[in-house]
Amino acid sequence: MLDLYPSLMVIVLLIFFFLIYQLNNKLYEPLIRFMDNRERTIAKDLEAARNLSSDSDELLAKARTNLEEARSEAARMRQEAIERVKQANAEALEAKQKSLENDYAAFRTRLEEERESLKSSVLSQLPLIKESLKAKFSQI
Repeated sequence: MLDLYPSLMVIVLLIFFFLIYQLNNKLYEPLIRFMDNRERTIAKDLEAARNLSSDSDELLAKARTNLEEARSEAARMRQEAIERVKQANAEALEAKQKSLENDYAAFRTRLEEERESLKSSVLSQLPLIKESLKAKFSQI
């Protein structure tokens, strides 16, 4: 029935150990080495990501600080520009007002001169006017 051949069993056992040895050298050790390397790489990448995250948080805080400083600087510059424009407008208004006052004073002087001229003209022609009025009244 069942015959056992010890030589065949030894050969099968030798082939089995040889296959285990070859599989270990060619498949399992490189696979385990690859998995260990991958684990180390993942750990390094996670650590680098954590460092970058903390660095990015610091950079974000610096950027926010710089942005706030720039905003305050822009507001200060805008306020200074507004003050300069207001001052320039006030100076221009004051100059225009002085110019108008001078023009008004010159106008009043000319008006006064014309008034005096008209007054002297009317006074010089007063006798003629009186005679003309007397003539008109006499006709009535």
